[in-house]
Amino acid sequence: MNSFGRLFRVHIFGESHGESVGVVIDGCPAGLPLEVADFVEDTERRKGGIQKGTTPRKEDDLPIFKSGIFNGKTTGAPITILFENNNTRSGDYEKQRAVPRPGHADFTAHEKYGGNEDFRGGGHFSGRLTVCLVAAGVIAKKLLKGAGVIAKAKVTEIAGEKDTEKGLQKAIDQKDSVGGIVECEVNGLPIGLGEHFFDSVESLISHAVFAIPAVRGIEFGTGFAAAKMYGVDHNDALENAEGKTSTNHAGGIVGGITNGNQLVFRIAVKPTSSTPKEQQSWNWETKEVETFSIKGRHDLCIALRVPVVLEAVTAIIMADLMLLEQRISRII
Repeated sequence: MNSFGRLFRVHIFGESHGESVGVVIDGCPAGLPLEVADFVEDTERRKGGIQKGTTPRKEDDLPIFKSGIFNGKTTGAPITILFENNNTRSGDYEKQRAVPRPGHADFTAHEKYGGNEDFRGGGHFSGRLTVCLVAAGVIAKKLLKGAGVIAKAKVTEIAGEKDTEKGLQKAIDQKDSVGGIVECEVNGLPIGLGEHFFDSVESLISHAVFAIPAVRGIEFGTGFAAAKMYGVDHNDALENAEGKTSTNHAGGIVGGITNGNQLVFRIAVKPTSSTPKEQQSWNWETKEVETFSIKGRHDLCIALRVPVVLEAVTAIIMADLMLLEQRISRII
C-alpha cells in the first residue's frame, strides 16, 4: 500500500499532476526542531533541471506544514506535509492516452483500476512522489544525526561508465535514456539493529528501496561478486571486541543484524522509460500495434536524481530500527 514502517511510519499520497503530493509521518518523537529551511538542501538535490540530463520540470517544493509542528518543534502527533504541483503539462499525456508507454505503469494501472486511475504524468506511480520520501528522510536524518548516524549516497556509474560525464554523453549522443548505479554508505550504526529472516536489515532496506521508481536491483557489500569468491576470502575477520572487521564483504550486516561496521549497498537504476526514441506499443482503441514517440519533459538519466531519495529511504528504515531498539527515545 502507501504506508511503511512500524514506529517511524511513513504514508505518502497524491498524484504527479494533481493539486499536491504529500506525506504523513507518524511516530516522530516530540521536541525535534523543524522548519522549512531544514528541507531546502535535500529537496533541491532531488529537483530536475538542476543537473545536466534531468527533466526541465521545475517545482518550488517548499514544504507546507499542516499538522504535527508547533512553535518550530514536532509535537509528537502525526506530521502532515504538502508539496504543491504547479508546473504541470497534462496535455502531453492526454494525446497518448490510448497507447500505454512501455516501461511505465500505464497498462497495469489501467487494467487494475479499470481506467479510473489518474494517468497524467504517471499519476500516483510517478517519480514526483519521491519528494514525499525525501521530506520524510529529512526528519529521519535529523533524528539519526543526533545519534551519530549519517547516510550518504552517490552515483558511481552511468551507462556502464565510471566516468559519469562520459556515460551521460552516451545518452545525449544516442538521443536516448541510460541507467546507472547508486551507492549508499551509512556510518555510526550500533551493533544489533534488525532481526533474522523477514525483518533482516537487508530485507527492510530492499523493501523500501523498491518503492523508488526505476530501481531494478540491489546488492550489499561485495554483492554478486561474492558468487565468484572463495569462502576464506569473503569472510570478514573480526579484529576486536567492538566488532571491527579487517574487510567488509558483508556490507555491515551479518545474520540480518548490523555488526557495527559501515553499512554499504548499491542499487541498479534502469534507463528512464520515457525516451524520445521511436517505440512500438499496443493501441487499445485501434487494437493494433503502432509506432510512436514520447513527448514531454523527461530525464535522460534518472539515476542522477536518486542519491538523495536513496539516503531518505535508508534513513527512514534506520530511524525506525533505532526507535524499535530504543536507541532514539526522546529529543533532548
